[in-house]
Amino acid sequence: MLDDSGPVAVLIEELSRLPSIGRKTAQRVAFFLLKVPQEQADRLSEAIRAVRSGVKPCGRCNILTHEEPCSVCADERRQDDLLCVVEESLDVEAIERTSRFPGRYHVLGGALSPLDGVGPDELNLGHLLSRVKEGKVREVIVATNPTVEGEATAAYIARLIKPLGVTVSRIASGIPVGGDLEYADEVTMARSLEGRREL
Repeated sequence: MLDDSGPVAVLIEELSRLPSIGRKTAQRVAFFLLKVPQEQADRLSEAIRAVRSGVKPCGRCNILTHEEPCSVCADERRQDDLLCVVEESLDVEAIERTSRFPGRYHVLGGALSPLDGVGPDELNLGHLLSRVKEGKVREVIVATNPTVEGEATAAYIARLIKPLGVTVSRIASGIPVGGDLEYADEVTMARSLEGRREL
């Protein structure tokens, strides 16, 4: 029986707060960490410390990065007139795996969800509008997740941007409703981008 206030119990509690990690998995990971060599546990600890202190949102697109600007913003081969709006940095990774998108990105940092207290002010929408108003962007592709929150966010973005004379399109429905972009395979993601429609 574990002491509820002991270090192992605290570790299990913290691990179980991670996405997709239940209590049983948290227990397995905690006891695995107790068995590995000290050097391996130290490397994990240092990796967590380094990522927390060294990774920040890019000042231009909001992608989480360890460099400023991020590698996408620094890439001069990218098209400045094509802007893909996503919820999180993980979504950028899903699209990049297709090797089919030549433009730039804008990470919102979430989706509209009034029940969870996430309104327009909690998202990176002001900066998105500023980027569009610069005049370089001809099309904004809204690639939010196909969930109720993602659809509401897409509609809100379309209402904000369309009056500026910029084409606003939505990725096609190759992604299953209720799914997350990070789990989409390359073919599905590529078809979604190619079959996007105007909002």
